[in-house]
Amino acid sequence: MNELIFVQPVFHGKLWGGRRLETDFGYELPEGPVGECWAISAHPNGDCHIAGGPWDGYTLSQLWTEHRELFGNVEGDQFPLLIKILDAQDDLSIQVHPDDAYAYEHENGSLGKRECWYILDAREGGDIVVGQRAANREEFARMVDEGRWDDLLNRVPIAKGDFFQIDPGTVHAILGGTLVLETQQSSDVTYRVYDFDRRQPDGTLRELHIQQAQDVVDFDVKAPESGSVTTPEVDGVTHLVETPNYAVDRVVVRTDAPVTIAQPWPFLNVSVVEGSGTVEAGGKTFDLPKGTHFVAPVESGDLAFAGDMELVISHL
Repeated sequence: MNELIFVQPVFHGKLWGGRRLETDFGYELPEGPVGECWAISAHPNGDCHIAGGPWDGYTLSQLWTEHRELFGNVEGDQFPLLIKILDAQDDLSIQVHPDDAYAYEHENGSLGKRECWYILDAREGGDIVVGQRAANREEFARMVDEGRWDDLLNRVPIAKGDFFQIDPGTVHAILGGTLVLETQQSSDVTYRVYDFDRRQPDGTLRELHIQQAQDVVDFDVKAPESGSVTTPEVDGVTHLVETPNYAVDRVVVRTDAPVTIAQPWPFLNVSVVEGSGTVEAGGKTFDLPKGTHFVAPVESGDLAFAGDMELVISHL
């Protein structure tokens, strides 16, 4: 049996960030506005260290490179998924991500960036941007040039528990007052379309990527009207999405309703987003306070969860 792999998050300061990762999750943060917790990551821009167990002190990328057998000998030169918690105290930029083919060609062999959002919290009356209304590249360029953001952008009201799938080519932005768990491909490629003319601490504007954005926007994407989850919950599990890159579930564990999750995958990512409890795997029991993240490697056996908590889990 392979033991569960607990990881230490990496934090990134952001212009639009806040301090909720500290107040809501108890993380020790660097000073200033912190926008991103890279919770399970082997990306060079935020490579998580393993905490405890037989691989204590390794980075996740090192484990992927040197002990691929733990991940079912999945092919690929990088751990394929990246799990984040985003604290958007202010609006993120209006942005779009490339697919694998464009990123590989134009971003030094990077993966593209397909991602999805599970809304952990949202301010009353809050919304986000998912989708745009231009019919083609020329109309998009014209609307951007004229600053017609209200005409261009599709805003969707949000509430805690909503879920959105953001495929490559979808214009999007998380807006202020929103806390999100994001499951994505392991990529850090973002093309900014608009950044509200905000200035960085040194007085400069952040770089925009209008040309690249026009290259990758998918004008056939149907913009959503709602992020309400309508899939039925079965034995505590709600299936949120399945894409070519990942599948994501929400798991609700109650004191009187423990949940056991099978682990037939090359690996399984688990994040405790609410409450606390325990997990038993391979004859060992581990405490799971809120904000804990771990990878269940191949042949780690069934995961028996108990307590009162909400999890987001993902796998290939």
